[in-house]
Amino acid sequence: MSAARYAVLGNPVAHSRSPFIHAEFARQTGHDIRYGRVWCPMDGFEAAVRAFAASHEQGAGPALGCNVTIPFKFEAPRLAARVSARAALAQAANVLRFDADGWSADNTDGVGLVRDLQHNADFDLAGARVLLIGAGGAAAGVLGPLVEAGVREIVVANRTLARAAALVERHRCALPRAALRATELADCGERFDLVINSSASSVNGIAAPVEPTALREGTLAVDLMYGPPAEPFIVWAQTHGARGRDGLGMLVEQAAEAFGFWRGVRPHTAPVLQALRDHMARGEA
Repeated sequence: MSAARYAVLGNPVAHSRSPFIHAEFARQTGHDIRYGRVWCPMDGFEAAVRAFAASHEQGAGPALGCNVTIPFKFEAPRLAARVSARAALAQAANVLRFDADGWSADNTDGVGLVRDLQHNADFDLAGARVLLIGAGGAAAGVLGPLVEAGVREIVVANRTLARAAALVERHRCALPRAALRATELADCGERFDLVINSSASSVNGIAAPVEPTALREGTLAVDLMYGPPAEPFIVWAQTHGARGRDGLGMLVEQAAEAFGFWRGVRPHTAPVLQALRDHMARGEA
């Protein structure tokens, strides 16, 4: 049987570590897959996905699914006949499965983040006060699972208040017991237990889009980016007494959920996360 094909689609996408992660998952589970990267023009996401789904590769089987990264997560659910409840609430998807009777969409970002925080960072989300910076596709994907994990309060802070408010209101209607609030970046509050940067500030070279008063001694500060883009945020957090963490753990955990969505088995993530950190420490592409 020829290897089934998957890929990550985005812009940019050359930096993505997803091919390494899914190759490790395939070795661990004994599944025969090929996983690549597909760069999409900003106005050509749908065409790129459909071209990949219909493509053929010598010596390999059909394309059976893909991951979706920035900035196309809001577009992805529109291509699917079936959208999971968490993707519908987020109005964003980061994984598509090319089922013969219509594509399926899911969002594994939030469950990936929650699992990374609870199992890899040993952070207790129950009762925590959380600042979520940003209101784009990544924030939309993680907000619902954070609420369901039992946090006490989530403040969504964004440069454009209206966008944060729309995200909060949609989740407040679906999860009425959640203590949610939308603010501008300059008015986000102080001394949170957990600060999550899901904004584009890291990509744009900005260390932190909020004041250090958002932190307290021991706050866990997580940038959902990884590698060099996440370093300024982590240094900023540590300078102000917080614990800095990048998004590699979330990346591996959400990828495991996606692998399960495609292949019906969830791989063990701890050895893959360690292998990825070792791989990056050696400077390997």
